[in-house]
Order: sequence, then C-alpha cells, then structure tokens
Amino acid sequence: MKTIDIVVPCYNEQPCIALLYSEIEKSLSVLGEGYCWCIIYVDDGSKDHTLDQIRELAQEKGSHSVKYISFSRNFGKEAAIYAGLAYANADYVVLMDADLQHPPSLIPQMLSKIEEGYDCCGARRVSRKGEPKARSLFSRLFYRAMKRLTGLEMVQGGSDFRMMTRQVAKTIVSMREKERFTKGIFSWVGFSTYWIAYQNVERAAGKTKWSFSGLVRYAVNGFFAFATTPLRAAVWLGFLIDMITVIYAIYFLISSIRSTGPRTGFATIVLLLMFFGGTVILLLGLIGEYLARIYMESKNRPIFVLRETNIAQELSEKNTDREKG
Repeated sequence: MKTIDIVVPCYNEQPCIALLYSEIEKSLSVLGEGYCWCIIYVDDGSKDHTLDQIRELAQEKGSHSVKYISFSRNFGKEAAIYAGLAYANADYVVLMDADLQHPPSLIPQMLSKIEEGYDCCGARRVSRKGEPKARSLFSRLFYRAMKRLTGLEMVQGGSDFRMMTRQVAKTIVSMREKERFTKGIFSWVGFSTYWIAYQNVERAAGKTKWSFSGLVRYAVNGFFAFATTPLRAAVWLGFLIDMITVIYAIYFLISSIRSTGPRTGFATIVLLLMFFGGTVILLLGLIGEYLARIYMESKNRPIFVLRETNIAQELSEKNTDREKG
C-alpha cells in the first residue's frame, strides 16, 4: 500500500479545517484500497480557534488520518511549508492551501501523472477571475521578471499546489536557508514536473491573509533570494558612469578651450555631486539587501519553533535536526 501525506499550512483558517478534510476525503475516495492518505495540518501560530478545530478533527478521525504541527508563533507560510515537508514521511507528498482555492479534486489526476513517472505534478492557474486587476498584473510582471533576471523556469500561474515524490520533498527540506522562496526552490532543484491547468477558485470561507503590501514583500524576498543580477548590474552601471564622465570631461575641456567667457562651474559641480551621490546610495542599498540576508543566515536560527504535535515521537526525533536546520 502506498502512502500520501497532504501538507496544509494554516493561519487563521478556523472555518476551513473540517471543510477541507471533507472535500479531500470525498476526492480521494476514488483511489481505492491501494492508497492510504493522511493530512498534516501546520498551524502557523493562528490567533483564532484553528488549532482547536484541528485537535477536535484529529480526535475524531484518529492520528493516522489527521496529524498536526503547531508553531509557538507566526513564522510565515514558508516556514510552515518547510515544517510540513520535514515531517512528511509518505511515498507521495501533496502541498496545498487550506482555503479550498486549491481544488482537492485535482489530487487523483496528480497521482496518475506521478505514477506515470513524473517526479512532481503541479497545478497552474490559467485564470484570475475574482482577483483585483492590479494584483493580476503585478503577478504576471513578477513571473516575467524572475524568469529573465534569475534564469529560473517559473511557470506563469504556477501555484504551491502540487504532488511530489518523497525524493523531491526531502530535497526541498535539505535546502535550509532561512529566507525561503519555495516557488524558486522547486524550480531550482529541477526534477520532471507536469503541470495541470485549472480555473481560479474563490475562498470557501474566511478572508485572504495576503495583502498587496505582503505580496510585494514576498516578491522582493524571492527576487533577492535567487537573483544576483543587481550585483552584476552595479559593475556595469559603474563602468557606464565612468565612460559618461570621461566623455563629459572631454566635451567640457573642448568647450572651455573654444569659449572665452567666464565659467564658474557651480551648477555642474552640484549636479554631478547629486548624481554620483544618488548612484552610490542606490548601489549601497542593493549591497545592503544581500548583506542583510547573509547576516540572517549567519545567525543559524531555526526556521520554526515547535509548540505541539501529535506526530509519533520517533518521527519527531528523526526530524529534530531539520527543525534546527
């Protein structure tokens, strides 16, 4: 019998916990007796009764069907994804959101593709119906920029919703950087991936936890996690500025020779100081972004702090080093 672990990061998803389990149970009933599945809820320091709902569901269904991990505070979705994958120990691992925007009905299709020999099967959203136009435009521009500046093959509309083999899951867990960008990590590690297209689905209950500013921060973090282009561009920008300075110096010298009128040069000095000062500050800011990430990595803090879990003790001990990673 093959096993499937379904990792579900949760933050203030109280209305969706039982509903998601019901939908998954309904969708996976077609798999037959050859497969055994379990949901691993990762409570990311929720402030509502999400954890209480998970505990009740675990008591009702049993720890063989519902497992959970609870953080001591909110560490963010990336940490929740890492923790869920670290504790998953099945033949196949599914990663999906709790709000049912990732249709559980796609899981059997993903499984069939994995059985065909693919290492990973992801869901690609082909429409953004019901989403603000500004957010949709920002998302498209982000994917294009990431592909061009980092070289990563990031599929337009690709989501975190995917099924993968145990090998892929453990490879993702082996990458222990603190400033995580899972979409980029999935692309970086490679492996054969099949994409299933699906239409946008609105939340089943509750409100989205992603504000526009939060998405911008997420995009910036992903950019600096994988793009070295700004550092390389700084070299070329410095070279370009030097060339322009040389050309301007030659032009100024020729003009001074041909002109007999008095020239104070005050305006030229001020403009040059402002231009070069701004350029230096910009470049220092870019370097500072990378240094900040090196600083955070050097602290070697745990990606998450475990508060509570119902996963077997022997498995917890096996993953202790991953928590500290």
